[in-house]
Amino acid sequence: MHEEQNDSGPVRCEPEVASLGFYLQPRPDGFVLHMSASREHVQAMRIHVFKSVTSAGVDEDTADTARLLASELVGNAVRLCGPWAPVVVRIVNAAEHVRVQVHDPEPEAIPRRSRRTPDNSRAETGRGLWILDAVAPGWSVEPSPVGKQVSCTLPRTHSEVA
Repeated sequence: MHEEQNDSGPVRCEPEVASLGFYLQPRPDGFVLHMSASREHVQAMRIHVFKSVTSAGVDEDTADTARLLASELVGNAVRLCGPWAPVVVRIVNAAEHVRVQVHDPEPEAIPRRSRRTPDNSRAETGRGLWILDAVAPGWSVEPSPVGKQVSCTLPRTHSEVA
């Protein structure tokens, strides 16, 4: 169990979903997900990203983009660290933006853009960072004591309520 502070005191956040290799911890501003990167866990992560962002009042296009970015970043972690890599995905729904963060255990494998253009028909990989640059310029990589964290920020667009 985790406690967060807000203006009215501590808020207890029970895990929404916990299973072998998948631990989703809701937060008042989004969630933190610890998972082993399997196909099933990545699919579930994508659902939770979309749900978290849209339930915070952000439009579906931005939620789709956040889901795409989280998928690309987790996919990069799997390519670098191997299947079932332990990753942490954090979504933060702030007043002006949505932040997507993915932490993996490989501190030395820093994402680098391929010299090939994204439309190169011979490239089998390498498009993820081009996507990141296109939809979330200014993404960053931070080393941590147990790996690294890649973060990107999307401007928040509020959904219109009819």
